[in-house]
Amino acid sequence: MVQFTSLDPIAEARAQVKLRYSRARPVRAPMKPLGLMAERVGRKAGTAKLPPLKQMQINWRQIVGEQIWRWSQPEKITASKDGRVLTLMVLPQAAPMIQHQSEIIRQRVSVAAGGDITSIRIVQGQVRRIGPSEFRRRYRTLTSAEKAEVAAHADPIDNPRLRAAIVALGEAVLSATE
Repeated sequence: MVQFTSLDPIAEARAQVKLRYSRARPVRAPMKPLGLMAERVGRKAGTAKLPPLKQMQINWRQIVGEQIWRWSQPEKITASKDGRVLTLMVLPQAAPMIQHQSEIIRQRVSVAAGGDITSIRIVQGQVRRIGPSEFRRRYRTLTSAEKAEVAAHADPIDNPRLRAAIVALGEAVLSATE
């Protein structure tokens, strides 16, 4: 066997000493077991593993019903010494109705969230939903006969500005489909 030597015997001796006392490490970490990786992916995927507030926001319509869902949205859950408090964002015009039904809402939400919602705090403001609104009013175009009928009903009004406003109101009411 032929032994190759470098031109510098001191550098070669240093390299041999260094190799004697150093350990080789793999360049890449070993692959994790596939079962652990699949479990992590499955854990993150299901809605059952979402935080309680996210679950509640997703299922809010089923929890409280159609009418309350229209006017409110869960904002946050905070801890207190007696239990957890759910903060609801409610449209101002619906706040008295929601306040009146707060105990029923609390019972339903408590069952859905695991049983420890002790009170509900109502904050008035704009309810924001993600995605297109299902409650946008749809309009249709009026026929010329319908427009003429609305104008004929408003003809007895002497004030031209009031007549124009009444005609616009009548057309808006007739053009709404919902």
